Amino acid sequence: MRIGIFLPNWIGDVVMATPALRALRRHYTEAHLVGILRPYVAPVLDGTAWLDSQCSYDPRGREGQWSLVRSLRRQRLDAVLLLTNSLRTAALAWLGGARRRVGYARGGRGWLLTHPVRPPRQGRQLAPVSPVDYYLRLASEMGCPAGSRQTELATCPEDEQAAERVWRARDWSDRDQVVALNTGGAYGAAKDWPRESFAALARQIVQQTSARVLILCGPAEEQTARWIEQQAATPRVRSLAGEPLGIGLTKACVRRSCLLVTTDSGPRHFAAGLGVPAVALFGPTDPRWSENYNPCEIRLQQPISCAPCARRSCPLGHHRCMRELAVERVFQALQPQLQPSAVRFDQPTAPTR
Repeated sequence: MRIGIFLPNWIGDVVMATPALRALRRHYTEAHLVGILRPYVAPVLDGTAWLDSQCSYDPRGREGQWSLVRSLRRQRLDAVLLLTNSLRTAALAWLGGARRRVGYARGGRGWLLTHPVRPPRQGRQLAPVSPVDYYLRLASEMGCPAGSRQTELATCPEDEQAAERVWRARDWSDRDQVVALNTGGAYGAAKDWPRESFAALARQIVQQTSARVLILCGPAEEQTARWIEQQAATPRVRSLAGEPLGIGLTKACVRRSCLLVTTDSGPRHFAAGLGVPAVALFGPTDPRWSENYNPCEIRLQQPISCAPCARRSCPLGHHRCMRELAVERVFQALQPQLQPSAVRFDQPTAPTR
């Protein structure tokens, strides 16, 4: 049996799809599972072994879509599970020739599915449901027992080696407690905690604890990470700016850290999948929409009458939901996580199945 799985387009959502992937792998032990995904999210699953193969595609341009259709037809898939919600991916699955097509009936695409599933609603609105549960429900439609909600990631040896070089270049050892700070995200500026607040938090951590601070970044956040490092003005606060940046290195650095302080963005979910405690900072988003069931995550959200608005930028221009989240409150929340008795559950650093 050959099963194709259209994976989500957001990094964090791919992490939250891992319980569904695990359920599929355990139920269809002899099946060939094909992950159909955007190239930029593929490294999220590096080191895991739920998929037997991957099929990357770029939806921009007609040729890329027809190339995917031809690939799906050559693979003669028996079934396709759509973790995506778009009309386009449902059409691609239909054109790809899979006899069974399972997904949520949203956006007028129900007629393209052989097994349409009604999304959970509260009246006419979609109900605030964790993507973990959202995807597990689709896996159950494929006959899979739900199993655990725990997300699961792994790292590759080459990424661990890159993280080791980062530690050595900063004269850190495995015995040092390192707090990782994740400052941004792809969703939009509304989720960002001010860089001045991150800089103040970094200084407070190194002044009042024995921990080091590592500022994570992707290419879009590199300038901010460098600025925070300069403002801290101590060798105990360093950033990844100037390193060969990528998802694999970020995962490995999060895995080595004792704690992650993060906005509601992709690396927040790396902590959940790798068994790392986290302090998650929420502003314009409702935590119920991104529940990842991390048993050692603390969530902080400033009570503001206009929040959560779920907008990419503050429609009122004040961004109070994040600006008024005090540095001292974040520091007080993270302190218990730096104690030797803090809970941590380890995840694998090599493929599992």
